[in-house]
Amino acid sequence: MHLLSEFGAYYQRPEKLRHPLIFYYGHTATFFINKLILAKIVNERINARFESLFAVGVDEMSWDDLNDTHYDWPTVEEVREYRRQVKTLMVDLIKTLDFSMPIEWDSPMWPVVMGIEHERIHLETSSVLIRQLDLLYLHPGDQWPACKDVGPAPQNTLIEVSGGTVRRNKTKQTDLYGWDNEYGLEHQEVPSFKASQYLVSNGEFLAFVNDGGYSESRWWLDEGKAWRDYTQAEHPTFWRKTDTGFVYRTLLSEIPLPEDWPVDVNYHEAKAFCHWLSNKTGKQIRLPSEHEWLRLRDESGLDATRYYASANINLSDCASSVPVTRYQHGQFFDVIGNVWQWTETPIYPLEGFEVHPLYDDFTTLTFDNKHNLIKGGSWISTGNEATRDSRYAFRRHFFQHAGFRYVESDFDVKVSDPDYESDTQISQYCEFHYGQTYFGVPNFPKRCAEVCLEFTQDLPRNKALDLGCAVGRVAFELSPHFKHVDALDFSARFIKTAIAMQENKQLQYTLIDEGELTSFHLQRLSALGLGEAGANIHFMQGDACNLKPQYTGYDLIFMGNLLDRVYSPRKLLETVTERLNTGGILVVSSPFTWLTDYTERDEWLGGYKEDTGETLSSTDALENQLKAHFVPLAEPFDIPFVIRETKRKFQHSLSECRVFQKKG
Repeated sequence: MHLLSEFGAYYQRPEKLRHPLIFYYGHTATFFINKLILAKIVNERINARFESLFAVGVDEMSWDDLNDTHYDWPTVEEVREYRRQVKTLMVDLIKTLDFSMPIEWDSPMWPVVMGIEHERIHLETSSVLIRQLDLLYLHPGDQWPACKDVGPAPQNTLIEVSGGTVRRNKTKQTDLYGWDNEYGLEHQEVPSFKASQYLVSNGEFLAFVNDGGYSESRWWLDEGKAWRDYTQAEHPTFWRKTDTGFVYRTLLSEIPLPEDWPVDVNYHEAKAFCHWLSNKTGKQIRLPSEHEWLRLRDESGLDATRYYASANINLSDCASSVPVTRYQHGQFFDVIGNVWQWTETPIYPLEGFEVHPLYDDFTTLTFDNKHNLIKGGSWISTGNEATRDSRYAFRRHFFQHAGFRYVESDFDVKVSDPDYESDTQISQYCEFHYGQTYFGVPNFPKRCAEVCLEFTQDLPRNKALDLGCAVGRVAFELSPHFKHVDALDFSARFIKTAIAMQENKQLQYTLIDEGELTSFHLQRLSALGLGEAGANIHFMQGDACNLKPQYTGYDLIFMGNLLDRVYSPRKLLETVTERLNTGGILVVSSPFTWLTDYTERDEWLGGYKEDTGETLSSTDALENQLKAHFVPLAEPFDIPFVIRETKRKFQHSLSECRVFQKKG
């Protein structure tokens, strides 16, 4: 039986900062195809429109497009049929793919396992959205039974946890799948502290609510107060006030408030409760750090790598929370399972952290001090979520099946400063776009923008598209001269950086000088004469070869060093041809460094000898590809560029620039 009672339920948005459920229904299937294409395991799309429509938009990033007018959602049956097609492809692929055990990062089977684990995450996050849906849209069937046991809340007590060392050393040779943030080394001494024996129950939290906790601003941090005032929250989101008291929302029904079940709250609510309890008891009460939670886990004897027994996890008990007194772990209860547990710790990279090339934005975008770690898993956590090494983090106002336990400690949790960029590739591009010039070579993005402006001088300048925008300099240079600029890049890390420059008007980053020595750099738009630029730029993550339909009607399209870094240059050129207005200008720059890492050999646009033995240069191949719809406005010319790697090592390259005008 389906949980949703009618197709209309798929198009509801119970959480206004998330997409409707139809998006997530399609998203998990398109993830498989998009990653397999990126890994060059499959070469053809099943449905290019779906694989663009459902690609991104799950974490309220500032480039997530939640404007309903930009989406023509397909029918449920269309998506269901697409999912059937993807399943058929995946089953056949698993049967025929040539791979060997063990499955590690570079295995062709890794993206398959990645897609499976990605779908497990969305099983849980979608269940939260379903839990927020109006009950009219749901079947109350018995396949997802809620717990029947309810009782009074237990008296919570604080129990000593001795100090000690927590260690992490997950390697790529570990047997179980992991996301990038789990791998690395860490040894951390943790001072002794006291922790609550139980998760905070609905009954314990009710005392905070009844004491006016939501209306008393002194308990709330500024960020939490802003969330509270915006939402007008007066109690947890899964409670509803009635004339006879509170009722509690399970996945599929409402029941009288189960006081001995754990409360479901976001970080802000948990933090406010801790402030209130500190005042009430005179003790230093707060949420645990991630290290303290790990120490609690170790002290409770939970040393298995997978969690699937003796806890309300992995759907092993009920399709809901259960009493906080049911599962004991050492002296404590629910150290794992029942609900996730908020921590004080924003997620950060472990020593040795590496980005997986197939999913560069899984974690890096959350290294911003805005995503706090949740630990322990919930009743519906499966797969990687229910493992010892998992590290998941969410925005502090997000709702998951998450609650908390509190600790008493005089030790302050220190949070690292994320306001400078230390990712090597991103830092190099920050310098390339906004930093100093080297060896007398002019700034490459600025020079490209000057070419664009030169050839559009006497033409309409309404909309421009910077395709493959990296960290955004060309878009900022075009901004004062066009009414609107769209800037897209496949890398969410690049887009995050461009938006940071747009919002803050400055970027801070470190560059490698030599060995482990680095130097700090600060670049401001005002110093580049662009202090007023940027308000009309829309930065967005996207696949240049498979753009969403709203990206059209451009007077200028610029593609800087992009053509030889996409999987299908011909498809890219077809796409920009469709999106450019008649009489519009297309500017293409490329060093034509064809590599099979990015583009399969049979997709290259020149750079080889044809079957006749004749040489086909990329210059000629590009012109041949465009001649049906474009006329060249200038002979090819080179634009040099320099990328700094270290203080004494640089890349010096030439990018051939071509300018075309679309025929009438």
